[in-house]
Amino acid sequence: MELRKTGINCYLISRKEPMQVDAYIYLSEKLLPYLEDEAIKQLTDAASLPGVYRRVVGMPDIHTGFGLPIGGIMATEKDGVISAGAVGMDINCGVRLLMTEIPHTEINKKHLTTLLKEIEKRIPVGVGKKSRHSGFKLEDVLKGGASFLAKKGYGLPDDLMCCEEEGCMPGANPDKVSSRAKERGDQLSTLGGGNHFMEIVYVAQVYDEHTARNFGLRQGNIAVLIHTGSRGLGHQVCTDYTEIMYKAAKRYGISLPSKGLAAVPIDSPEGQDYYEAMASATNFAFANRQLITYDVREAFCQVFNSNLEELGLKLVYDVCHNIAKFEQYDGRQLLVHRKGAVKALPPGHPGLSPRFLGTGNPVLVPGSMGNPSYVVVGTEKARDTFYSVNHGAGRILSRTAARRNISPDELKAQIGDTLVNVDRLGKILDEAPQAYKDVEEVIDTLVVAGLTRKVVQLKPLAVIKGEE
Repeated sequence: MELRKTGINCYLISRKEPMQVDAYIYLSEKLLPYLEDEAIKQLTDAASLPGVYRRVVGMPDIHTGFGLPIGGIMATEKDGVISAGAVGMDINCGVRLLMTEIPHTEINKKHLTTLLKEIEKRIPVGVGKKSRHSGFKLEDVLKGGASFLAKKGYGLPDDLMCCEEEGCMPGANPDKVSSRAKERGDQLSTLGGGNHFMEIVYVAQVYDEHTARNFGLRQGNIAVLIHTGSRGLGHQVCTDYTEIMYKAAKRYGISLPSKGLAAVPIDSPEGQDYYEAMASATNFAFANRQLITYDVREAFCQVFNSNLEELGLKLVYDVCHNIAKFEQYDGRQLLVHRKGAVKALPPGHPGLSPRFLGTGNPVLVPGSMGNPSYVVVGTEKARDTFYSVNHGAGRILSRTAARRNISPDELKAQIGDTLVNVDRLGKILDEAPQAYKDVEEVIDTLVVAGLTRKVVQLKPLAVIKGEE
């Protein structure tokens, strides 16, 4: 496919049969060499699905995924399709940011080491780990998400106002979640493995003082980033409905470009069932991050022998990465699939909660392990991407290639003095910063293109990773 530059850091793939719409990809010249042919094909495959509206979009962190590429956005009209693969395996994988009142100059290596241990006592990390919390009915979690837990006392009064969807996506129906998926729903307050992580960071640089102040972000203070999703339950929902959609597509006269983009009409029984199951998995992820937040607050209070009123640990925001939601554009109701992409509404947008009407919603963009992360906001120009921006740095090496080509010594040199919870760095080589694009280049790609504005930069002090 031929890429044609159409603007600052913006490239066009013109519509050719069987594509229904054009495809746009946002990349700087430095990032262009990392664009994979397979990721381009996945994006143009998405552009060929029935009912796709106006354009499909690739973010600067774009890389090959399952179905839609990671860093991909696809919107479909009400007579179009819904696709499990265009949402992704880890439904509502997302990021939370907690802000403290603790200056980073007052925290030392001993504090950090103790804090990591206390957090890991409470929050199991790694693949397949089970929750230490019991007593919650899974159906209540799937219906109520973070809202259910907050009402049970596992949260602060303002937490829900600082969550996308206020921590509970409407339309959830646990009856549409398979028994196998529910069996995997014993992972509340677990971090998982792969690219999931928790970081203790500090606000290293403020670019927009007014917006930072409104978000409660203060220069030099400690914060906590939490990145995880719906765990095994969400993975199973995607697996189940990909099979269902793949078998059903032919009945609806849909020619699929790949099994990964299996799709059915939105208003079909299968489409409605998936949406209700996806909303349930979305709520599980919100609840997972809410319970992790509760456990992190508890760990901080113990280590610093203090209370939340003094420590802060207020929620700045909680964003979704892998999700499909009904939104209004051009007077139409569209189903916007965001896979490895984040909703970024600009100031004044009617879709914002009153809390963020004057600023736009915070967008949390984590860097790769040991590298800076960012808080940004969207601009009105982000309308071109259905008000969506990148969710991270984006891989340039597969996990296998990273393990083969990066040594523990190289990883150690890259992360420097950042503390890591694992005993041997060789266990997490697949998550080395060298396996990812330069997050600063990725961030600046959209800033220069005019789609985002930087608010603050966060630098890591300690990282908790789960092993595969």
